[in-house]
Amino acid sequence: MKQIKVLGSGCRNCEITAKVISQAAAEAGIEIDLEKVTDIAEIMGYGVMSTPGVVIDGVVVHSGSVPGPDQVREWVQGSTDGAS
Repeated sequence: MKQIKVLGSGCRNCEITAKVISQAAAEAGIEIDLEKVTDIAEIMGYGVMSTPGVVIDGVVVHSGSVPGPDQVREWVQGSTDGAS
């Protein structure tokens, strides 16, 4: 099971990011543990300066914008090589 964290203040883009990730995982039939992190100190601990940020299994794979559905599908299916 992939551990995925959406980093952000709970803004609209953070909520959209969490929904896109949940939907992509459901469509792929992949079980994930999705956590929303709103604590600024924890977010800064990942080195993310622009939210929303996405962390998969402890690795920051994206920050600063809502990721596209194709990108999220790649993440949940196992490839985080194209991290941005």
